[in-house]
Amino acid sequence: MTESKKSKTAESIANTFEWIITAFVLAFVFRAFVLEAFRIPTGSMADTLMGDHFRMRCTQCGYKYEYNFNPYVQQRYALAGGYYKPYPLPRCPSCGYYESPDMMAVKSNGDRILVFKSLYQFVEPKRWDVFVFKNPTEPKINYIKRLIGKPGETVEVIDGDVYIDGKLARRPAKVRQEHWMPVYNNNFQPIQPLEGRFNEHGWQQPFTNEPNSQWQWQTAQPLEFTLATDADKINTMFYDTQKGNDFRATYAYDNPGAYPYMPFCSDLMMKLAVKQSSTGVMGIALSKYKTSYKASLDSDGTMRIVKIAEDGNAVELAKKQISVAFTDKYVPVSFSDSDHLLAFEVAGEKLVFDLGTEPNDAGPRFAEIAPTAAFFGSGNLTINDVQLYRDIYYMSNAGTQPVLRAGEGNPFTLGQDEFFACGDNSPDSYDSRLWSSEGIGNNGISYRMGIVPRDYLVGKAFFVYWPGGFRPGNFKLAIIPNVGRMRFIYGGE
Repeated sequence: MTESKKSKTAESIANTFEWIITAFVLAFVFRAFVLEAFRIPTGSMADTLMGDHFRMRCTQCGYKYEYNFNPYVQQRYALAGGYYKPYPLPRCPSCGYYESPDMMAVKSNGDRILVFKSLYQFVEPKRWDVFVFKNPTEPKINYIKRLIGKPGETVEVIDGDVYIDGKLARRPAKVRQEHWMPVYNNNFQPIQPLEGRFNEHGWQQPFTNEPNSQWQWQTAQPLEFTLATDADKINTMFYDTQKGNDFRATYAYDNPGAYPYMPFCSDLMMKLAVKQSSTGVMGIALSKYKTSYKASLDSDGTMRIVKIAEDGNAVELAKKQISVAFTDKYVPVSFSDSDHLLAFEVAGEKLVFDLGTEPNDAGPRFAEIAPTAAFFGSGNLTINDVQLYRDIYYMSNAGTQPVLRAGEGNPFTLGQDEFFACGDNSPDSYDSRLWSSEGIGNNGISYRMGIVPRDYLVGKAFFVYWPGGFRPGNFKLAIIPNVGRMRFIYGGE
């Protein structure tokens, strides 16, 4: 080889190493200052983000849900081949079935997410952001929660809602949509309804006729409810919590042993599809405290929201005329009460009424009164795809004891550069409400209990890029991506 060729080869190798080193440097800079991947270790943000968990499918009705993998408990019940006996026994969030002690499941790893680092160096954090920060009491550990309160604000949790400076802090629509938790889905019917493990009794259809109501439901066609009556006779079917899951703030992800001690959640949503073949009316009724709200649709296309007080007096809150055809197809309908907003939707047409942002704008609060849900109608109707949900519920107590701060009657005011964080899995989240030690800073500095200092903000979570993959056969690693659960993480105002 000539001297010239040797020189060119050496130069080529040197250039290659230079590009490799440059790529490594850029990668480290990118990771340190722009974008970094994190893995969710615990379930404090479930169901928005999952820690290590079991991917469950109810063995009775087939409903899919996630259940917490607790390493301190589950390792005692580990079986060969990576299988575990989930313990305590999980409960289906739809049909209420407690799984058999012989049930086995495979552990799935926590969601892996992408986080914009250093973002908060340039823009101010927004309420409802899902953000990563250094745990003030253990700064070597990163936490991920939802940002609830900002500097200078006063935070108070009242009946599951967040109030800022005495006013209800409403979530963006996409965040509210993510926060709905299943109570019952009629599309999933148990295969052995007589087995006595559905909330400790046999399963019955939880939607029940009021006296003299003529709605029909048959086991031969379990997904449909039918009605054939005069157009002027209203018939009502209500959701019976003695038969199905109740409206307590329970999470399928959490230990069912705590379910009886959870408070009632009075923010509900019902969804269904209706087909109407004669003159009449159909609607959905939800109650909050001692007030009932009815959303109805007449066959002439009139949408209404009516308030019925405890004394029975009815007041029309909102009205709208739409054009919709019922005779040849099912029409999607939903009615919700969340963040003091009543929202009635028919085939994409919305009718909304704002109850106000003061704590008592939805009426005097009676937290011990369970809400109710029902659908009603007249004429010839067929209804299917009935689903019932409740909102998430920010707890203002831990078990039977009040939280340390920001609970009802104990507002918490944030100082300069102080933030307040809560987990979406409110009953099982160690966050600003419960921290009982001062934050640890550098050079002997300490931070107030319950706050996230600006110095400890890491970044904003924005995308789940690897949501617990699948294992091919008995392969130990979950190498098949779960594409259907890859998703953006919504937040902000």
